[in-house]
Amino acid sequence: MTPALTVRPLWQRFLVFLLPLMLANILQSLSGTINNIYVGQLIGVEGLAAVSVFFPITIFLISFVIGISAGATVLIGQAWGAGNIDRVKEVVGTTLTMAFLGGLVVAVIGIFFTPAVIRLLGAPDNILDSAVQYGRIMLIGMPALFVFVISTSVLRGVGDTVTPLIALLLSIAVGLVVTPALIQGWLGLPALGVRAAAVATIAGFLCVLVFLFIYMRARRHPLAPDAVLLRNLRIKLPILLLVMRIGIPSAVQTVVTSVAAIVIVGLVNRFGSDATAAYGAVNQVLNYVQFPAMSIAIAASIFSAQAIGAGQAHLLGAITRTALISNLVLTGSLAALAYAFSRHVIELFITDPQVVDLAQRLLHIVLWSVVLFGASATLAGVMRASGTVLVPMLFAMISIVLIELPVAILLSRTSLGLEGIWWGYVAAFLSVLLMNAVYYQRIWKKKSISALI
Repeated sequence: MTPALTVRPLWQRFLVFLLPLMLANILQSLSGTINNIYVGQLIGVEGLAAVSVFFPITIFLISFVIGISAGATVLIGQAWGAGNIDRVKEVVGTTLTMAFLGGLVVAVIGIFFTPAVIRLLGAPDNILDSAVQYGRIMLIGMPALFVFVISTSVLRGVGDTVTPLIALLLSIAVGLVVTPALIQGWLGLPALGVRAAAVATIAGFLCVLVFLFIYMRARRHPLAPDAVLLRNLRIKLPILLLVMRIGIPSAVQTVVTSVAAIVIVGLVNRFGSDATAAYGAVNQVLNYVQFPAMSIAIAASIFSAQAIGAGQAHLLGAITRTALISNLVLTGSLAALAYAFSRHVIELFITDPQVVDLAQRLLHIVLWSVVLFGASATLAGVMRASGTVLVPMLFAMISIVLIELPVAILLSRTSLGLEGIWWGYVAAFLSVLLMNAVYYQRIWKKKSISALI
């Protein structure tokens, strides 16, 4: 039996696993914020705009890799639960190889086609050259980024959230030092301007990969690079197909969510710059409130996969209840704090009193529904651990394409105006929770659950 399923009460083990995962998600977001502050303060508005132009491509690529890593994590969790470390390394080897090769393909595209991609994104002429320089370096560095994302994900599959947290802290530390040094040309380094942000990002990932190699071997970590893992650094088609079967629906769902966000931004922009500023501030707050919800869903999926692998499917109900209660307590408490101090929080991003009032109204509409989002993500994560991915993906797409967007569009044209867009979010979170809950209770719980690998 895996250590993740023994000894301490379930809620204690869940929290021990969850807290470093939550902190890592928060730090990941902070690292991007800090990077943008450096660029904006040391280079200026045009530098920040050049970096921002490439942001949709970064989100798309990372979202897809995270989706694929979700498939690998389920299989690793099941194999780890069964105590089959050799099988774990087969999945890790195949997934890392696939990630590296995929990154190489993106890098080649970056070498030759970055200008065309940046023009397709509609970059203004005054920042076109800077955006191309930044984008090309980011694309060339994608092999390192892809391997970094997969490496931290597979560690969580064997119940380790501390090592990924340490790795992320190192990556952030490198960025904090290297980014301003390369922007300003400190210590005799070349002054790279906007390219510094991309170089520092990739340097951080490379440093982390070197650190993980040394640290995990020194700690004799179960996934430390050894002869067995190195032999498995190749594509094994049956494992690859299983990873893709679980991972691609998750990736597609994430990409659809990103595209929907672009549509929502377009709706918001019609109400003027104040509305756009309020939208940005509210999203900043929502992102941090959502971190516990997303982390709990990941933890629920991994714990469930380990239980299935260990032949203890009877624990799935207890894992689901623990995750749902954790979401209610942690996400709910954070949402309550955000309500209580909403004006102070929004004033961290906005100073105009009228825009602060607007953002506060919008935040009050949607904030409570993040708890619904967390509950839905938890149910989807538990079901994903058994290989059930298409139905939750379908529910998510229905809630976005057929509920969120139509409701946002229609209500924004009524007397509700801008507020109607935020009721679209509420409608989507509520509907996807109802769909997942009914399917989980009426159909999925009655299925015979067995390991996929």
